[in-house]
Amino acid sequence: MKLTLAKAKEILPKHTTEKHLFVHAAAVSAAMGAMADYFGEDKDHYAAIGYLHDVDYEKFPDEHCGHVRELLANEDIDEADIRAIISHGSGLTMSDVEPTTNLEKSLFATDELTGIIHAYALMRPEGFVGMTVKSLKKKFKDKRFAAGCKRDVIQEGCDKLGVPIETVMEYAIKGMTEHADELMEQ
Repeated sequence: MKLTLAKAKEILPKHTTEKHLFVHAAAVSAAMGAMADYFGEDKDHYAAIGYLHDVDYEKFPDEHCGHVRELLANEDIDEADIRAIISHGSGLTMSDVEPTTNLEKSLFATDELTGIIHAYALMRPEGFVGMTVKSLKKKFKDKRFAAGCKRDVIQEGCDKLGVPIETVMEYAIKGMTEHADELMEQ
């Protein structure tokens, strides 16, 4: 069965307890929904993949993406969706599954990017409201800001997509702004 956001929200709590991982799931989901809009594809499906992308992270942080299939085996999820989730760790974790579709490449590009956008929103008095690509790019260039977010991976993801980083930033900001209430809860 093709993954829906409702189904993803049922599954993630079975394997995740840490609040920050749910916030990250919501951030990536929001950015992925916006990327679906960019490509004219299924917004709920993209958002669902984004929400569930770190399903094995809390239990297996050192083997991330290596346990996705076993955790989702009994959840009646399409193989293509399991593959999409695993592909976001390509070359980074336990995954040798290369992202090939717009969905998979969008996940690869937005996962780390949402961390920078979210950190920037948290430091701004107005949060996501009025955030621009220009101001985000300044934070992106400052390697000390949100230092754990891998800028090279974000750029690689945008290159794989064939979409300028500024466009991916624009859509990720838009998607996350639409979910600001959920993302700004601490």
